Amino acid sequence: MNEHDIRGLVAQVKQGTLSRRSFIQRVAAVGIAAPIASQILVWHDVAMADATLPYKPTKAGGGGTLKMLLWQAPTLLNPHFALGTKDQIASRVFFEPLAGWDKDGNLVPCLAAEVPTKANGGLSADGMSVIWKLKRGVTWHDGKPFTADDVVFTWQYAADLATAAFTTGSYKDIKVEKIDDFAVKVIFKAPTPFWADPFVGGQVGQILPKHHFGDYVGAKSREAPANLKPVGTGPYKFVEFKPGDLIRAERNPDYHVKNQPHFDTLEIKGGGDAVSAARAVLQTGEYDFAWNMQVEEEVLKRMEASGKGKLDITPSGNVEFVILNTTDPWTEVDGERSSLKTKHPTLSDPAVRRAINLLIDRDSIQKFIYGRGGIATASFVNAPKQFKSPKLKYEFSIDKANKILDEAGWKKGADGVREKDGKKLKYVFQTSINAPRQKTQAIIKQACEKAGIDIEIKAVTASVFFSSDVGNPDTYSKFYADMEMYNTTQPQPDPERFLNQCVSWEIATKDNKWLGRNNSRYSDPEADKAYKAAQSELDPAKRAALLMKVDEIFCEANVFLPLLSRPIVNAGANNLMIDISGWDTITWNLAAWYRV
Repeated sequence: MNEHDIRGLVAQVKQGTLSRRSFIQRVAAVGIAAPIASQILVWHDVAMADATLPYKPTKAGGGGTLKMLLWQAPTLLNPHFALGTKDQIASRVFFEPLAGWDKDGNLVPCLAAEVPTKANGGLSADGMSVIWKLKRGVTWHDGKPFTADDVVFTWQYAADLATAAFTTGSYKDIKVEKIDDFAVKVIFKAPTPFWADPFVGGQVGQILPKHHFGDYVGAKSREAPANLKPVGTGPYKFVEFKPGDLIRAERNPDYHVKNQPHFDTLEIKGGGDAVSAARAVLQTGEYDFAWNMQVEEEVLKRMEASGKGKLDITPSGNVEFVILNTTDPWTEVDGERSSLKTKHPTLSDPAVRRAINLLIDRDSIQKFIYGRGGIATASFVNAPKQFKSPKLKYEFSIDKANKILDEAGWKKGADGVREKDGKKLKYVFQTSINAPRQKTQAIIKQACEKAGIDIEIKAVTASVFFSSDVGNPDTYSKFYADMEMYNTTQPQPDPERFLNQCVSWEIATKDNKWLGRNNSRYSDPEADKAYKAAQSELDPAKRAALLMKVDEIFCEANVFLPLLSRPIVNAGANNLMIDISGWDTITWNLAAWYRV
């Protein structure tokens, strides 16, 4: 199928002779995934579909209490400091973006009145700007009106490098102008094919109230009371927050969507582990919903048999992967370990990294641990399909790993551990406390030992490991270890922002309070060049090839060692209707959840 064929199908959709669903099915047959198919339709002025969950309640309220479990407990409620998924999920209860992504990759208006298109004047023909028209009649939880001033302020707040926001990368290179109280214009420095990043989605797009954060921009950003006591526009209003433990909220009676939300109060309990969370929904029925069922397949099947709850498995672009540290985590420079001014004494050797990649038995990790919850992969980007590199393959071979290390001059000592020039292949391998992760660590450790590599396993409480606390030495962004493993979330049906974990200007350092997206500290000029070129390449095929190159550089350098492509697996009560998107936070459409 060529460009002419696609244009012909688009014309049929516009004429009404071909449905959106049929269009998506036709292009899917040639490898164009649903989210990108939806973007093609938008670019050609075909309106996006509505949200994916039909909402049945005829009035707001009356649903009682919705009890949710986030076993990785939230520790803050400012979305622009939300380094961990847990904090993004919790913040999205209170704050909202201009638009979010549904499970089919459709852009759905939230605080925007409509999705920008060429037809409605929102998208410029040259890809240099976007006009967002804002929803009228929206108020903040304290009764103040939501206006364009709040949108412009959010840009200024996140773009200020002194604020050290997790979201800075989405805002620092754009300009935002107020057109009137209910319209803003986003101006890009170059033609921007993926314009739906600033102000969009639960990871980077949530809007802050100027009147609560205006005095806390830049160096004072961490002092804002609203970081822990949010005042948003969302369906639920803040009641109580105990960091690392509990969030309580109540229905917003002035919510801007008719008949929503269904539940009167909301309780989000943090802590514990994935197994106990699964049990509380699937077996005991104590809770209505539990997030991220990173539980062994065999255990989940036993729990499901009780019949009190069900798993919800949603396709996504998320990936479980290992990072190898090419900086030195054991040498401190200017109050910072894993500093760019250092080089790892052994992992800076490409032969060692290549050998470790060969020592990961991905097929066994999938088969015996994750089951439905993970598919073995060698690619960092796995969805949509046209962005996944066909070059990247994985292999498990202890013999080949030994051969590579022998040829690179790493000899086994009397203790069986390889060394060269007085440096031993001994590593600390860290991740969060979670049974599948510890079992994965054990599989990798066992294989490494057979190749003369000594692995010390380190497991950190999830709320600590994924914390944004600058004083905490055990966060995954500080990376004070040789190896680490976690799941990273692809928040959009386009991997551009996902891949900024591979660019030099996003490296996590002391200067940016370790909120940069590149935790590996590795950089490559060719990756930077390809990424920047992709940001302004309007040809979809050329752009996909450029983003694919970024992925290939990091994976072929064996800095990123992808393990599993992971769908989003949650547990819900049988009578709970939920709307989960693989391209947004799980709470993206929480207002539309209801109980049958």
